[in-house]
Formats: sequence, structure tokens, C-alpha cells
Amino acid sequence: SLIIDAHWRAQRLPGAYRGAPVQGYSNAPRAVMWMPAPMPIPNCPPGLEYLTQIDQILIHQQFELLEMFLSFETNNKYEIKNIWGQRIYFAAEETDCLTRNCCGTQRPFTMRIVNNIGQEVIQLLRPLRCSSCWCPCCLQELEVHAPPGVPVGYIKQTWDPCLPKFTIQNEVHEDVLKIVGPCLVCSCFGDVNFELKSVDEICTVGRISKHWSGILKEVFTDTDNFGIQFPLDLDVKMKAVMIGACFLIDFMFFEDTFLAGCTSHRS
Repeated sequence: SLIIDAHWRAQRLPGAYRGAPVQGYSNAPRAVMWMPAPMPIPNCPPGLEYLTQIDQILIHQQFELLEMFLSFETNNKYEIKNIWGQRIYFAAEETDCLTRNCCGTQRPFTMRIVNNIGQEVIQLLRPLRCSSCWCPCCLQELEVHAPPGVPVGYIKQTWDPCLPKFTIQNEVHEDVLKIVGPCLVCSCFGDVNFELKSVDEICTVGRISKHWSGILKEVFTDTDNFGIQFPLDLDVKMKAVMIGACFLIDFMFFEDTFLAGCTSHRS
């Protein structure tokens, strides 16, 4: 079975965002434990019932030896856990070898997210898009389905010359939330926070945090750890979209091993 090599070291912050940072990780290995499956909830997409009970998520990318020693890009795999280290979902990228190694971090992909019985409950679809902030006509986006075939939301990059910005939309393309990152996405020796804000960008209601993993992991691997905070009462579909936003941010800013340390928004 898979081994969890990191777990959440924080007490739960119930309800809406409190302004405290998403906590870090320890290196003690633990056997995989799945979060107990909740009862079905009316009007909740099947498999998203887990998300109704939580306001924080940890996402841990699995380490691939082949990537470290051969610089050969493999499909990414992630564990999605609650703050007690219990696995909620397992996510696996599905991209062909040619696309992965030719398009690199800008590659289009399908990300399949499954529950404890292997049922695909969330599907993320990323098309091929331009990566430059100087080309606002073809910015990054990602579509979230839950279950597969049923769109529940979208993440769309918003053009800005100084800051990385994204708009979270519902299934009918209405703006629900905004994500605003720092001008210099630098994870050299600390966490990087992308703030989750109201549509008018006045109120901060959560965040996506890229956690510092240590100098060796940051320089020689693209294995990343993220934390997500959102209001407990946020629409469960939007919580699923936030997971998708975290993956998009990972690919855009932190997947390139040698550039992830300090990346300008203009790169």
C-alpha cells in the first residue's frame, strides 16, 4: 500500500477563514487511512459528501524516482487528505508520454480523482493554452466535472500585468470567487500563498498555500505539498473547483524543478 510521508500538524479552524496560515508537515511515515465515507446527501454530487465536513485540505504529490534521475516527466499522482491525515481522494494525471515531455508544464491534461472504492468522482480537464501574461487572449483555464461529464465549475486565469489572478466560476460561468497570488512566486525558503477572495477582491475568505518542502526536494524534485482553506459552508461544488485550482497553480508555477524556486509572474 501507499505510504503517507507527510501529515497535517494543525488544529482545525472551523467555519470561515481565520487569517492563520495553513500548517506544515512532519516526515513521520504513516499507513494509509481513508476518511470514513459519509452518508449520501440530497442535491450533492455523488462522492463530494466528504467535502461538506471540512474547511481545509492537504494535497501531497507523490515522489517519482524516474523524474529525479532521468529528467523524464511521468504522470503526476497526488493524495488529497483532511487535516487528520486521512485520505479523502487519490488523483492521477492522464497524459500521453509525448505530450508530457514535449509540452512540459504547459501540457493539457485530464486529472482523474477517485474515492476509497476507486470510483471517479471528480474529473479535471485542462486544455492547451499560452503561458505568457503578455498574451491575454489565450490564458490558462481548467474545467471541473463532478461526476465526469457533469461540469460544476471553471477556473480561468484573469489577465493582470503584475499579479497572478484567477476567477472561480460556477457551472453557468458566473463569477463566484477570485484567487490572487504574489507578484514574485518564490518558494525559496518559505510558503507561497494564493489568497481566496470575494469577487470584488475586498474580503479574503481562504487561501491556497504551496508549502516549503526543504532545499533538496525544492531543487531536485517537483514533488509539491499544498494546503487549501475555504469556508466550511462554501458550496461543495466550489470546494471541488478549489481542488482543481490548486492543481492548475501547481502546474503553472511549481512543476518546473529549476524554476519553481523563484518565478516571476511574467515568466
